[in-house]
Amino acid sequence: MRRVYMDANATTPLLPEVFEAMRPYWTEHFGNASSIHLDGQQARTALDRARETIAEFFNCHEAEVVFNSGGTEGDNTAIFGLLRPGDHFITTAIEHSAVLQAASRVAQQGVHVTYVAPQPSGLIDPADIQAAILPETRLISVMLANNETGVLQPVEEIGKIAKTCGAFFHIDAVQGAGKVPFDVRRFGCHLASISAHKVHGPKGTGAMFVRRGTPVESLIVGGSHERRQRAGTENVPGIVGLAKAIELAMHSLEDGTIEQVAVLRDRLEAGILAIPGTGLNGMGLPQKMGAPGPAFGTWESTNPVPRVANTTNIYFDQLEGEALVIALDLKGVAVSGGSACHSGATEPSHVLMAMGLDKTRARASLRFSLLKTATQADVDQVLKIVPEAVQHLRALSPVAAGTLG
Repeated sequence: MRRVYMDANATTPLLPEVFEAMRPYWTEHFGNASSIHLDGQQARTALDRARETIAEFFNCHEAEVVFNSGGTEGDNTAIFGLLRPGDHFITTAIEHSAVLQAASRVAQQGVHVTYVAPQPSGLIDPADIQAAILPETRLISVMLANNETGVLQPVEEIGKIAKTCGAFFHIDAVQGAGKVPFDVRRFGCHLASISAHKVHGPKGTGAMFVRRGTPVESLIVGGSHERRQRAGTENVPGIVGLAKAIELAMHSLEDGTIEQVAVLRDRLEAGILAIPGTGLNGMGLPQKMGAPGPAFGTWESTNPVPRVANTTNIYFDQLEGEALVIALDLKGVAVSGGSACHSGATEPSHVLMAMGLDKTRARASLRFSLLKTATQADVDQVLKIVPEAVQHLRALSPVAAGTLG
């Protein structure tokens, strides 16, 4: 059976170029980057080159790049490293659990937390961030791209708000990195988190932008690694893989690859939406936001809300999303009912619920997220299998058959 993987927002496979870049640092150049002998200095050189690549990606100084274990650690560092009892923290109701769970914990420790709700489109209105500002607001954290809907948030406008009120600004860029042009200076953030395995790099490796002068405390203490910002022997193979994956991602933004992914996503989306009783989550055009600007790409889409090129979230009325995920998997198509971090959860997506969907429709929703290596044949295969699976499952339900038949 030929399988088609459309769950790239959960994780991505290593590209061959990434694997080959990493290989020598497991076997030949295995030294500790803190050692002063030749083996250690070979590892240090690789680390320095990787830092240069990530700094180019962030558009920051090399000293502002901190390597870590991934997006969760980066998000936690921003929140636990900056907030203290009595501070005010603003985030949104659609953030990744790495932010929401950290917010819950600091709230128990005396931090006042405000969760800004999205518009039905999935967009956060910067005016709502502005309205939440208090004199004691210390940190604002908003994701660049939502992991379930792909909706891109107006981080540049929010960065200006943070600057005006004197708050620190953190961006969870895990899903946006490598999919849209990235510039921490233009975004106006003090901290940003990325993860290698979302961009065809290795799991367990990530990086964080920490603007010079930002008084964030390290979560992990010990040695003087990463300029004392993150203790622990650096994962040199993983960091080399992250840098290579980011390098390839930057090329993809320039050579038309991302635009082609968007074309495939739009064709997939249109084909699935031709099935009766389906709809796109987050379709509404926001009232106070303009059309997608050049920072978010130039491709055309049936959806007026700016999104990353590879993601669509679609509901299938009169079906349980979990049943459809299983049915598609048995036919060789891998998709998701939402965030992989919530796999097995009994509650519907907090993102879709925050956007105003009821529990039934939220549970009937699936996320399709394409790899950047996706092909026309992949889309054709999925468009053949999905309608058949939906028809089969609905045929088992007399209510569905009577309503949509």
